[in-house]
Amino acid sequence: MGRVTVFTLGGTISARGGDASRMTGAEVLAGLGLIDVEVELRDFRRLPSSSLSFEDLAALAHEVRETVAAGSGVVVVQGTDTLEETAFLLDLLCVTSEPIVVTGAMRRPDLPGADGPANLAAAIAVAAGPGCRDLGVLVVLADEIHAARLARKTHTTSVTTFASPGSGPLGTVVEGEPRILLRPTGTSAIHPLRFDPAVRVALITLTAGDRGELLEAVDSRFDGLVVAAFGAGHVPTWLVEPLAALADRIPVVLASRTGAGATLSRTYRGPGSESDLLHRGLVPAGPLDPAKARLLLHALLSSGAKGPAGYDRPGITAAFAHLNGTGLA
Repeated sequence: MGRVTVFTLGGTISARGGDASRMTGAEVLAGLGLIDVEVELRDFRRLPSSSLSFEDLAALAHEVRETVAAGSGVVVVQGTDTLEETAFLLDLLCVTSEPIVVTGAMRRPDLPGADGPANLAAAIAVAAGPGCRDLGVLVVLADEIHAARLARKTHTTSVTTFASPGSGPLGTVVEGEPRILLRPTGTSAIHPLRFDPAVRVALITLTAGDRGELLEAVDSRFDGLVVAAFGAGHVPTWLVEPLAALADRIPVVLASRTGAGATLSRTYRGPGSESDLLHRGLVPAGPLDPAKARLLLHALLSSGAKGPAGYDRPGITAAFAHLNGTGLA
């Protein structure tokens, strides 16, 4: 019998109808029935995930690190709105062999076909499974097991909303047993990383005809910027100079708004192309989607990725490159 610590944070899985009230962690666990796992409950927060702050997540990461250090697997239960961001941040900050799983629900407990109990049971099975060690943080919903750095919410209401574009799940849960089909060649771990809630990193998504007005608000208010650019990393020609000027002062990461695939580095060479922007000092996000790139940049800046010129661009670039080539074996 394995040992698993369950941190409940709120979300749809604990919602009492459509209002703001939330079930306790004990009430959420009560829906599981009998399971062959020793479970310890931490009723950590009772909030919709859209209201979880960086302070909340920093405190969560601290407690999760202490818990896995004591030899326990971990399940984090929260709302799905920001579930992928919580999972990736834990992947960056909690380096361990113990399984850490993040799960939630798409349907409230009072609705037909509520998926919360099944998702929680599957997550606990994965967190207790010896074969699920050394996989990094995992996302488990709809009996699928995803790597945190790859998982994304892809639909507003579907119970199968979580997917790993470009790779697929690492495995599945069948009859309560986790079955790992693929193992990552590496994890998101970059030593050592901290997370300072006071650091400010902006995320701007470009759209057709964008004149760059939002860029004017970045320089004096933020420590870093992620640009969710077109396609494989392209921007309008008139934004090249403003972005280059920003990259001289703060780290600017070039990501793609498409939702799947990596930014390129040398396929296109004209003004506003990926090669043009990288030559001007922007940092390639590689396969990381913009929201995850923002969290990685935040953690790097929290951990002192700064140099005499203002910031350590080679160090930040190397950290993103660490994730750029990780595939599945």
